[in-house]
Amino acid sequence: MNPHDTLHIPLDQYQAATDLLRDKNILITGAGDGIGRALALGCARHGATVILLGRTVKKLEAVYDEIEAAGYPQAAIFPLDLEKTAAEDYEQLGAALGEHFSRLDGLIHNAATLGQHTPLVLADPQMWQRVLQTNLTAPYLITRACYPLLKAADAASVIFSSDAVAERGRAYWGAYAVSKGGLVNMMQILADEWENSTRIRVTALDPGAVQTRLRRQAFPGEDPRHVPAPDTCLPAFLYLLDSGNPGLNGKHLHWDGQT
Repeated sequence: MNPHDTLHIPLDQYQAATDLLRDKNILITGAGDGIGRALALGCARHGATVILLGRTVKKLEAVYDEIEAAGYPQAAIFPLDLEKTAAEDYEQLGAALGEHFSRLDGLIHNAATLGQHTPLVLADPQMWQRVLQTNLTAPYLITRACYPLLKAADAASVIFSSDAVAERGRAYWGAYAVSKGGLVNMMQILADEWENSTRIRVTALDPGAVQTRLRRQAFPGEDPRHVPAPDTCLPAFLYLLDSGNPGLNGKHLHWDGQT
């Protein structure tokens, strides 16, 4: 099997330990709502100190308060607008994280923007730039800035949130599909480069159809009652954060809600 083939996660044989992420530091982008919020709460429930990164402070504070109310480890908030932040600001993010944390055990690139559904040659150039900046360039710059902290961990996991259009582009999906395809390629490059020199595992995960704001924008006529809630994909992310699951580096995995 090609090491970069898409795999289905055998969650019928996997049960995350209650303390799976105890004493672990996990950074999640787009943590204010949707999948990001579900991941933040789920990781905290399994013992992680969660670092909430997102654009809207009010949303991040609401997730922070939920974690506090549940008695989970105290979270941290780092507001950042991925669309507008300059390259040097990401270096400052890395430095700020280093002042508060000695390492990062997990980095989940969840934040994304959809852009336009339009023929590629008719796409607005400014919109194209915004989508590529948020979905592709920002994850690169965050990973680059966090590399020293990831390398300091005993076993770190970097997860790029993917999509079905990352494997095969579809008409009218434009910059979004291009950005997701680029993320998978970047994941593969990092996995190859780091495999023999670090203890960092790099994967990409397509969580399938999930009830999120981006999903509603992409499929406005879809009945949300028939779309799985964001927390249904939590087991797949926990599986990838679990250092006890070998042989995943460089893999693009698919989760369709079925075990």
